[in-house]
Amino acid sequence: MGISDRLLGKKNVNGKPHILAVHPGAALPGGEVRITGTDLRPPELRRPRVQFGDIEGSVVISSDDFLVARVPPGASSGPVVVSTNGHSSNPHQIKVAVPIADNLHPVANPALDAEGNIYACFSGSRGQKVPVSIFKIDTNYNVKPFLSELMNATSIAFDREGQMYVSSRHEGAVYRVAPNGTMSTYAEGMGVATGIAFDRAGNLYVGDRSGTIFKIAPDRQIFVFATLEPSVSAYHLAFGPHGDLFVTGPTTSSFDYVYKIDPQGNVSVYFRGLGRPQGMAFDADGNLYVAASFSGKRGIVKITVGGLATLEVAGAGLVGLAFAPGRSVILATSNAVYHLAWNIPGLPLVESAR
Repeated sequence: MGISDRLLGKKNVNGKPHILAVHPGAALPGGEVRITGTDLRPPELRRPRVQFGDIEGSVVISSDDFLVARVPPGASSGPVVVSTNGHSSNPHQIKVAVPIADNLHPVANPALDAEGNIYACFSGSRGQKVPVSIFKIDTNYNVKPFLSELMNATSIAFDREGQMYVSSRHEGAVYRVAPNGTMSTYAEGMGVATGIAFDRAGNLYVGDRSGTIFKIAPDRQIFVFATLEPSVSAYHLAFGPHGDLFVTGPTTSSFDYVYKIDPQGNVSVYFRGLGRPQGMAFDADGNLYVAASFSGKRGIVKITVGGLATLEVAGAGLVGLAFAPGRSVILATSNAVYHLAWNIPGLPLVESAR
């Protein structure tokens, strides 16, 4: 049977299943992917088997021309194969994220320093004192406590000199953290301080959950930069390639906005239609990636420069991401951190000091 016949949904004469596509092409363990093709279910209406490498995944929905399968724990990047009545389909490649740290509580993007070390928060519930506020994951994925004594660590950012800053939504403050974990107050009095990000000039921007985006100049003067609708949980900030600030703030709506704020503080809607959008990052081509729900599916949503949205990574509980060296990405859920070899170069968050 030719390709045109398969696209028209005609059956193989030998009844052998055939995969045409797997979407999205990347997932976390537990994420659900949609497999389209032909003869994907036995004629007896029994469910097919779906193998992710050597590990069998569970089939959520099945029909002759598509099925939805859940990526099993322990799966790795490699082939997906559908089997029915003793026949196996052609293999189709999928990328699967690898867990590198668990028992965490990130509420925003993870962060990477210049050496590639990963930092993730154990934020805790509002007002909860936790033993370790931030964990450091080195390039060999060894996890060590990095910072204690900070209540509700929320968002992490590095300036162009490589200095770490952390917000506390409990204290409404931003702290500067030395490489040895020594902490000092950088700015305070910003309500429920959540997302933070630096622009190219070294100004720090802070989202207050009540709807204010603050701008803190290098001399620590604080200005009101922009005003948005209040968020039910947090604001997440990221700078685009042209110096615009992008902001998400999940509300009770299933059609939340991604806002764009120009350098003069003018607010516009960049995209509408995401469910509980949270952490963001840009790739080197200017495409935006958001941890959000889209069309009822949770994962990482890509929004192209032209405004087209697609789910690119399937996974429940995703709250943020950060591009890493080697065309990879670090993904954070509400309790763990994952590495995904994605082959997508990221946009540097801050230009390095010269």
